[in-house]
Amino acid sequence: MSTGRAGHMARSTVRPHSETARRGPLRTFLRTVDGVAIDAAYEPGSGVPDTGRAPTGPLRDLAIVVAHGFTGDLERPHVRRVADVLARHGAVVTFSFRGHGASGGRSTVGDREVHDLAAAVRWARELGHSRVATVGFSMGGSVVLRHAALHQGDADTDAVAAVSAPARWYYRGTAPMRRLHWLVTRPEGRLVSRYGLRTRIHHRDWDPVPVSPVQSVPLIAPTPLLIVHGDRDGYFPVDHPRMLADAAPGHAELWLEPGMGHAEHAADDALMARIGAWAVSRAG
Repeated sequence: MSTGRAGHMARSTVRPHSETARRGPLRTFLRTVDGVAIDAAYEPGSGVPDTGRAPTGPLRDLAIVVAHGFTGDLERPHVRRVADVLARHGAVVTFSFRGHGASGGRSTVGDREVHDLAAAVRWARELGHSRVATVGFSMGGSVVLRHAALHQGDADTDAVAAVSAPARWYYRGTAPMRRLHWLVTRPEGRLVSRYGLRTRIHHRDWDPVPVSPVQSVPLIAPTPLLIVHGDRDGYFPVDHPRMLADAAPGHAELWLEPGMGHAEHAADDALMARIGAWAVSRAG
């Protein structure tokens, strides 16, 4: 499942204009460079006044793009909760990865999803935001790392936060990850995922295998990078975040959160507020 050419994606179906800065969500479908329709939403943020003009000032100039975990989508309550907290720190773009929710295509579990994120980041730029931070969870965490390493220009990002992200591919060291591999690799698992989890998974193996998160991390500098992980993560043990941080010595910040489990469900409001404040302070 090749990633194709980096740094190029189609424009959104909504053209930027002053109304995008008004109070209230904006919903559209974005189209990726490989032709997949991605369901996306824009919220100006609870701290942004309704002026009818483009956002101004350090907080109002920032858009935070949220990349959910596997089997999530922008309508899921846990995704909406983290987006609502981040909206106190800037505008927020949420979207559903391919194969998830109302988006088209099929999930490639972290490979071509970089195109989905690139389309969302570019949409944030089109809406008038000169600073964009990406915050990804689990699979979305691996995607924000790979996206930051691959993309430049109007699809790039000014700060990157990866929460509960894997460091390497094909990890099967925990029971939840063995179950996930069954979902992805077995026909009956993909049926369970499609009808039970509302997630459509591509049946083809990666070819070529995409660059791993830990291989991507050294390529992200000088973009600020935050790695967040719980010490009770049931999917990826703490050697994963430590491996990611070690790949960028002196560049990445590592937050090992005591008692935290995995991804959006485990990231409480206080942690998300800290991540939002970090994005405001680091994104230029």
